[in-house]
Amino acid sequence: QVQLVESGGGLVQPGGSLRLSCAASGFAFDFYAIGWFRQAPGQEREGVSCISRSGNSSNFANSVKGRFTISRDNAKKTVYLQMNSLKPEDTAVYYCAARAWVCMPTIQASDYDYWGQGTQVTVSS
Repeated sequence: QVQLVESGGGLVQPGGSLRLSCAASGFAFDFYAIGWFRQAPGQEREGVSCISRSGNSSNFANSVKGRFTISRDNAKKTVYLQMNSLKPEDTAVYYCAARAWVCMPTIQASDYDYWGQGTQVTVSS
């Protein structure tokens, strides 16, 4: 069956870094763009980044631009989100999700077909 499994979350101090991974199985990974989302308590799910099927293009929310990067390894069916210069406001559960074909200019949860269970990221001193 379709699975997306996030890992790499944890507790980090402000200014620190984390790398999240999203391992996929059960669908044609090469035909799907992969997005990252986050949701803090009491807030709506926010689109963070999306990477194209080939990995040649990506987009980011303004709130993380310049601090986060995204990459993918199609041979391993895995997508990575490198998060640098982390801030307390980055604290949230982070989810990866898959949508067929392309990233949309606006990263919206309603556009995605498959979802992982999430991994907690806490930025605190």
